[in-house]
Amino acid sequence: MLSLSSTWRRRLSLLSIPLAAAVAAAVWTLAPLDADPAAMLAITAFCIVLWIGNAIPPSYTGLIAVGLIGVVFSPDLAFVGFQKPAAWLVAFGLVMGEATRRSGLAEWAGRRITELSTTAAPADRPVETYRRLLVGLSAGGLALALFVPATVVRVLLLAPLLIEVGERFDSRRARLGLFLGPLFATYYGGVGILTAALPNIIITGILESVAGVTVTWTEWFGTMFPVMSLGRVALVVAVAYALYRPGPDLSVVDDERETAPLTGDERRMFAFLLAGVVFWATDFVHGLHPVYGALLVVILAFLPRFGVVDFAEVTGDVDFSILFFLAAIFAIGEGLSRMGLADALAQQLFGVVPAGAPLPVLLGLLFVITLPLMLLMGGLAVASVITPILVSFGANAGVPLVPMVMIESVALGTYFFPYQSAVLVAILAYDVIDAPELIRMTIWCSIATILVLLPIQLGIFALVF
Repeated sequence: MLSLSSTWRRRLSLLSIPLAAAVAAAVWTLAPLDADPAAMLAITAFCIVLWIGNAIPPSYTGLIAVGLIGVVFSPDLAFVGFQKPAAWLVAFGLVMGEATRRSGLAEWAGRRITELSTTAAPADRPVETYRRLLVGLSAGGLALALFVPATVVRVLLLAPLLIEVGERFDSRRARLGLFLGPLFATYYGGVGILTAALPNIIITGILESVAGVTVTWTEWFGTMFPVMSLGRVALVVAVAYALYRPGPDLSVVDDERETAPLTGDERRMFAFLLAGVVFWATDFVHGLHPVYGALLVVILAFLPRFGVVDFAEVTGDVDFSILFFLAAIFAIGEGLSRMGLADALAQQLFGVVPAGAPLPVLLGLLFVITLPLMLLMGGLAVASVITPILVSFGANAGVPLVPMVMIESVALGTYFFPYQSAVLVAILAYDVIDAPELIRMTIWCSIATILVLLPIQLGIFALVF
């Protein structure tokens, strides 16, 4: 039975449906715009309210948005998202994650990392064992971000293993630290890898669609990975250890099982994933979109006789509903740009930003402007609305567009509350940690990112661009 607070939260969320309709109607009738721009802005407002209220699944809201845009405008605009490589990169990433799980490679890798991180006599040195496991599993979470693009899939792969490892300790603090540290590492550390975070994929897709500017995987990796992946994972480990440091009376049960050697399927799946990473890392040579690297992995994994999984079985277990959410995001972004709304909103929103300011100052101000929007709606919804506006502002002000979308990705990867991200909601669903504890972890990680890593990243932008 739902608790009273849960019941009231559900009732309040249901109020977002008539509220969304009322807001959309008010925008359509009261906005001083022509018919088409007013309709586009009304549809955008309708979706944003529903995404904030979360009364219905975000993907279902996306499906409604695609239908509305198709009826009001054209099928070409409504289905533009399905033509974007970024959407198919997400789809192939989901399949890659499922194939990795079914092949047994994910479980093997987790056990192997645990084995390498454990001291020779874990029961004699439990605190040291805890520290080594926290660092080793977090590093493994970041490594997984290189191979599997979909963050939700990485969480689904890691969470059961982390729960199993944590059960070896008698301290709840130790179990929480080993659960949250690696999950936050694979999540927060993905900002520095173009293919490892959905906001990265969305904003670079919108940038390419609206401005014709392509950001390569290697350009993103070289500029962002040292600080926003390596540095951020180090901060996550430090925060997790500070918040969930076990006492000296900690005890741990020895795990005498040895990790078995790689099987043929596991070895081949690892080779396939490695081929995908090599493809992404050499895009400065071939110039192909990262989606083709993911497609290569999927083709190899499904290859008859040589592959590791059956096509029908894997695709039947993958939830592709997020594609409707992505389709709506790209359609909204395209519509805001086509109808001049992005230019108008850019003038209003960024009118206080001095175009002639040094690049680090300018990017810092853009971060400050973008971050509050994350408190109003989910990060992906923010990406759909703010990216066309940022691109319009940068193009008109003569500001380099690539560092602008990179700093936007940092803001979109800075969370405070679970409602901002489906991944944080998925972490809560395991019922290992309470919402207040998760919020505390996210807030401290975000504060540390802003105070420590953001100035360093802005300095790198000043040197590179």
